[in-house]
Amino acid sequence: MSKQQKKSKYFAGISLGIMGAGFILTIPFQESFIVRLLQGGFEAGLVGGLADWFAVTALFRHPLGIPIPHTALLPKNRDRMTRALISMLENDWLTKESIQEKMKQFHIAEKLIQVAEMELYSDSFKKWISSILHQTINHVNLEKIAPLIEKELKEYILTLDVKKLLQSLVNQALNRNLDEKALDYILVEAEKWIAKEETKMKIGVTAKQLLDNTEADGFLKLALSSFSNFINEEKLGNMLQPFILKRIILLQKEDNPYRQLILSRIQNELESVLDRKELVSELNEWKNTFVNDWSPTDQITVMLKKLQNKLMLLIESEEFIDQYVLTFIRDIIDRMKEAPEKIDSIENWIQKQIFNIINKNHSKIGILVKENLDKLDNETLIDIMENNIGKDLQWIRVNGAICGFLIGIILTIIKAVV
Repeated sequence: MSKQQKKSKYFAGISLGIMGAGFILTIPFQESFIVRLLQGGFEAGLVGGLADWFAVTALFRHPLGIPIPHTALLPKNRDRMTRALISMLENDWLTKESIQEKMKQFHIAEKLIQVAEMELYSDSFKKWISSILHQTINHVNLEKIAPLIEKELKEYILTLDVKKLLQSLVNQALNRNLDEKALDYILVEAEKWIAKEETKMKIGVTAKQLLDNTEADGFLKLALSSFSNFINEEKLGNMLQPFILKRIILLQKEDNPYRQLILSRIQNELESVLDRKELVSELNEWKNTFVNDWSPTDQITVMLKKLQNKLMLLIESEEFIDQYVLTFIRDIIDRMKEAPEKIDSIENWIQKQIFNIINKNHSKIGILVKENLDKLDNETLIDIMENNIGKDLQWIRVNGAICGFLIGIILTIIKAVV
């Protein structure tokens, strides 16, 4: 109990003691009018003080421990008082409407922007941003995200039009002259292969087999037979290898008519590939089969894990936070300040979320109050109330004694006059 409360309780007891002592001490001296006047005052003050003591005490407990009816009002009516308090809080003091109206006056979005501008480049804000990003990235469940990415990737591939894809590939190939590059690559590799010694022998063997197996009649048969007997594989290879190499070298020249003929044929084949319905159908079927059999979840998880590790290293860099994160936040703040309607939109969204929370949890105010009150036993609750309002209650007793004293003097004077 505080010193102020002890002092007020002390005064209340002193006032009651003075009235009682004064009444007793004035009993033997009834001859004097002044004494009778004082006795009347002390008597009325004692009655008033005792009556107020009884009234104050009856609020919290039974006076002198006697179970007098209509005393100990607080313990007896605790549940009803709790319900009344909760009802008053919910329906009068802290209604949904009053809380919402008060929240509208705060302009939360503007205050958040002001705080963000003030703290944007402070070390504490940088550490907070870094910590938030670190926790966010670290708590991402990659095993759950990978299947979702796989699903979206498969659905996207399945929706691709093979015909349009082929058309795009053909256009890209022709625009970048990939047909010429492919032909040049083939000619260069063919030249390298033809120029080899073992290739020359293979050409000779193949040509000799062709001569021996060629079917002909009459003079042509006799000529081929004589030529075959006259020449062997080595000679054929020596003859054909330079011939083929020369033709390959000529085809590599841009002004060679045969080269242009080959390129024209390749281009015609590429441009007509879209008209081959069977090919398009087979490619589409192959695409669907590939996608259905494809299961890249593990590869996606590994890729995401690598990305996660890289991001974790990046956010630990103060340079990254300054150059990218804070710059991004600064840009957002500047754009919002240039467009007040965006701030209003954010404010409305914040207020809406707060209102939803208030609507869903308003009843918990009463529940919270009831839970805290129920934790207190009667003695503790009475002690808390006496400690908070005891000073005023004790002064009721003092005032009762003083007022009774004055009223007693007045009544004594009236009685004497009458």
